[in-house]
Amino acid sequence: MKKNPIYVEINIDGTIDQVWHYTQQPHLHEQWDLRFTKIFYNEKEYEDAPQTFTYTTKIMPGIAVSGWGESKGTHEKESGVKTSSLHFGTPQLISPIKEGRGYWQYIPNGERVTFLTQYDYDVRFGMIGQLFDQLFRPMMGWATALSFDVLARWLQTGEGPATQYRRFFSYYFICLLFCFVWLYQGLVPKAIGQHPLEIEMLMNLSPLSAQQATTTIFGIGIFEMLLGILFLIPKWHKYLLMTQIVLFPILSASAVFAAPHVAIAPFNVITFNLALWVLSIVAWLLRTELPTARTCKRKRGAQRDL
Repeated sequence: MKKNPIYVEINIDGTIDQVWHYTQQPHLHEQWDLRFTKIFYNEKEYEDAPQTFTYTTKIMPGIAVSGWGESKGTHEKESGVKTSSLHFGTPQLISPIKEGRGYWQYIPNGERVTFLTQYDYDVRFGMIGQLFDQLFRPMMGWATALSFDVLARWLQTGEGPATQYRRFFSYYFICLLFCFVWLYQGLVPKAIGQHPLEIEMLMNLSPLSAQQATTTIFGIGIFEMLLGILFLIPKWHKYLLMTQIVLFPILSASAVFAAPHVAIAPFNVITFNLALWVLSIVAWLLRTELPTARTCKRKRGAQRDL
């Protein structure tokens, strides 16, 4: 089964010494690299011995993968280009990666540094592992590219990785919540349940008959499910959030006008829509300067995926 090595490249405003320091020091590396939680350098047996290390990656609470690594050597050309080679692996069966090799390269580029990596690995579990790797390998490439962008922003703006990742994951958790809300509201009370209150409010706001309102509610449910699906596509987020910031106050006022008793019901439309409206504003603010893998080149010689 054909596989391509993972390649990621980014331009960083700074010097090679700065980028080298932030990528070669374990306590700094583990902060920006999403692929590692902890990195420990082992003591060398002698001065010229290869630098070995162990790493840990937390997958979820109570589950982590630990592995080993070895810096195979560093090469520096007269042009100032530096290359650091790496050999890594893990004996833990929970990891699809068995063993791999790669390198980091630092290329002077005027007042910037082109920082790139290429690495590949062997998987365990034979054909099953290779099939799973068709999903896992793109995730590893994305995580590498996102980490490179976080590193670049750290060096260029001074904003630490922890703050960047907190904003990144908070934003996408909120967007996933909106995805669930629209899918649920469209599917359960409208498309499947055909809730009488939904039909009643629509009839009070329009001249539709009961049959017409029932059909319309089903159509609205399909539309809401479509909105939920669109929240899975990041390029639509800007327009969806703007729409929600305008829409939720209108939906709240319309619901209360159509059926005033809903305003005093438990978990009512006022509190529900207000919460979603505030979350829409929060997500809109969080999306500013959000870390992204799109700033990186993912193929040698290619343009950035913008």
